[in-house]
Amino acid sequence: MKSFAKKLILIPLILVFSCHSGLHNYQKESGNPQFLHEGSNFLTQIVVYDIFNPPAAARIYAYSYLAAYEALRYAYPNYPDLTGKLNGFKGVSKPNPGLEYYYPLVSMKAFFTVGKKLTFSPEIWEEFQKTYFKKFKDMGIPEEVFKRSEDLGNQIGNDIFNYAKTDNYFKTRGAGYVLNRSPGSWEPTPPGYGDAVEPLWNTLRPLTLDSAAQFFPASPTPYSENKNSAFYKMTDTVYRTSKNLTDEQKAIAYFWDDNAFVSQVKGHLMVAEKKMTPPGHWMAITQTLCKSAGKNMIESLQAYCFASIAMNDAFIGSWEVKYKTSRIRPVTVIRKFMDPDWLPFLETPGFPEYNSGHSCISAAAGTILIHLFKDQIPFTDSTENNYGHGVRKFNSISEAYNQVSLSRVYGGIHFKESVDQGTIQGKKTGEWVWKKLIAK
Repeated sequence: MKSFAKKLILIPLILVFSCHSGLHNYQKESGNPQFLHEGSNFLTQIVVYDIFNPPAAARIYAYSYLAAYEALRYAYPNYPDLTGKLNGFKGVSKPNPGLEYYYPLVSMKAFFTVGKKLTFSPEIWEEFQKTYFKKFKDMGIPEEVFKRSEDLGNQIGNDIFNYAKTDNYFKTRGAGYVLNRSPGSWEPTPPGYGDAVEPLWNTLRPLTLDSAAQFFPASPTPYSENKNSAFYKMTDTVYRTSKNLTDEQKAIAYFWDDNAFVSQVKGHLMVAEKKMTPPGHWMAITQTLCKSAGKNMIESLQAYCFASIAMNDAFIGSWEVKYKTSRIRPVTVIRKFMDPDWLPFLETPGFPEYNSGHSCISAAAGTILIHLFKDQIPFTDSTENNYGHGVRKFNSISEAYNQVSLSRVYGGIHFKESVDQGTIQGKKTGEWVWKKLIAK
């Protein structure tokens, strides 16, 4: 397993702390976000390694960052306490008054406790933590403070894990999906013709939404096989667009693909390629913005936490729409009525078409980040360069999430209507989350 861990840990474990064997005043480093960013990178690698689908990835990020935020917040009482602001959330264990804690350690221990429990590779977590937490020890933290901080972090992590266990996730494992079979309804798509992904995700408890249907969008254009109908013309637009993609449009589609499990057909064999999920991509963008703006640990953690909560709830809302409308994918219509050999530029994911989940969660995360950073903040996104997707520059956060929507049309996997409605739903969700979390 050590060989697997070595392959997995791609991010250098070099921290920028100056350690002077026992003489170092470790409390001076309490605002340094480097431990947080490294922990975040590792969590994303685990999510990729374990091949979590996008909604499940968002859930892992949300609960992990919630644990870290609620732990660190004890050192920053001016930051919003999320107790009572999240559905069913009654808070976490408190520190003992008068005793010293090192709260960055408390925070990251809580983060690792939750992340390890919500993923599938505990042995890789253990191996990584040996090096990771040794960095804390090398800062000269007194042994009793170190142990006390670890214990509190573990308690908080377990509190959040117990909270996560009540969101209905575990009851939905292994759920099947019965195809509608009526004209215009979703059916599995090539090349893998996989089963429906998370058909009961809309039954999970949202963290902030009143219900999964709270921001249900306008009804989709009715299905029709009439060549003069709005639906047929919409489908034809997808087909014609795919036939005339520019190199730039292909680059945009590929950059935002974020398909966690892409099938590659080679002869009679089908092999899988692991990639970062949409939530992982936005967590990495969050890190880029935090580093560029020089944000400290609590500022960065608020961004990670609030954006991941927004994505978690956006997925639940989008999945409510997807499985209630159960709309057919472009590839199914085009191959049946226009071109039997056609395939989209991107592989179609295994769930209904309306609306675009990627558009929804990107706008939700982007809306949170705009509140924290303002919109007109240029940044370079090299998030997926390690996966061969290149680097792109943006003049604003909204430019990035709007490009996400266009990418799904260029990729041939969504109608324009769906990405537009997904973006609208995501922005509404993000605004709702922001107001709920900062409320006094």
